[in-house]
Amino acid sequence: MKLYTSKVVAQWLGLTERRIRQLRDEGVIAEDRQGLYDLQPTVLRYIKYLGGAGKESLQTERMKLTAEKRKAAEMDNEQRRGELHSTADIETGIKTMCLNIRSRFLTLPAKLSPALAAAGGDQTEIFDILKEAVDEALEELSDYRVALAARDDDEAEDG
Repeated sequence: MKLYTSKVVAQWLGLTERRIRQLRDEGVIAEDRQGLYDLQPTVLRYIKYLGGAGKESLQTERMKLTAEKRKAAEMDNEQRRGELHSTADIETGIKTMCLNIRSRFLTLPAKLSPALAAAGGDQTEIFDILKEAVDEALEELSDYRVALAARDDDEAEDG
C-alpha cells in the first residue's frame, strides 16, 4: 500500500491542501499516518461525501421552503377568515379607539353641564349623572368593533 501526501491528494481531488486538512478535521477523509493518505479509500470517501452532502443540503432547503410556504398559506387562510390581522390594521384600530375615547370624554362637560346645573348642588344626583355618563361612554368604547365600524364609515365617505 502506497501512501501519499496531502499535496498529492489535493491535486488528485482538485482541492487545496488546506481543504484537505479541513476534510480530515471534519472526518470526511482519514490519514493512515501523520500527513499521509491511502489514495483509493480517500478518493472514495470524498466522492461519497460529495454525493451525500449535496443531496442532504438540497433536501433540507426544500423542506425549509415547503415549511415556509405552508406557514404563508396558513397565514393567508387565517387572514381571510378574520383570525389574523395586519399590524397596520391593529395600529389603525387602536388609534381610532383612542381618538374615540378622547372625543367622547371631551364632550362630557358640554353634555353634562346643563344636567349638573339643574342638580342644584345635590352631590348624590351629580355623582349619579357623572357615573351614568362615564359608564355609558366606557360601555360604548369597550367594543373594538365600534371603532372599526367608525373607521370603515370614514373610509367609505372618503372613497
